[in-house]
Amino acid sequence: MDMNIPEKHVESLEKALKSLQIADHMAYVTFPVMNDRRLLLKVLENVSESFINAVNAILQYEYANKRIKLYNDPILNLKIFTEKCAPRYNIRPEEAARIIEVLEIWSKHKKSAIEFARKDNLVIMADNFKTDILSIEKIRGYLTLAKSILQKASNCISHHQ
Repeated sequence: MDMNIPEKHVESLEKALKSLQIADHMAYVTFPVMNDRRLLLKVLENVSESFINAVNAILQYEYANKRIKLYNDPILNLKIFTEKCAPRYNIRPEEAARIIEVLEIWSKHKKSAIEFARKDNLVIMADNFKTDILSIEKIRGYLTLAKSILQKASNCISHHQ
């Protein structure tokens, strides 16, 4: 194997870190200056991308080490992540649930016809009129979780290589 070609899981970790750095900068530098609630969606997008890439890195690493099977169904792969991989990476069930929560909110946003600002929050309304309310505090909480998940993924993967 050519050692100059990065393995998929390493690439995914790098993508996760890049998205996380962008989200962090927007949440802690750009947002306080501009105070534009639409930035919350950009932060959420980057946090979601970071989670997706961190989860993919773990799944790819576990698959490469023949500990799990992967499927073409992302929902099934996410279930494998939460049930089989997360415990090995010290990702608690409530952390895995919050990852899924973020991904669901981002998915709702992409399908949503209505989004509006209310006070300091951004409200995403789904077709069934259920709402998700995003605040900078909630987004920063997701960001903190994303940093923790990425750290856990990086630690486990780098220690096992």
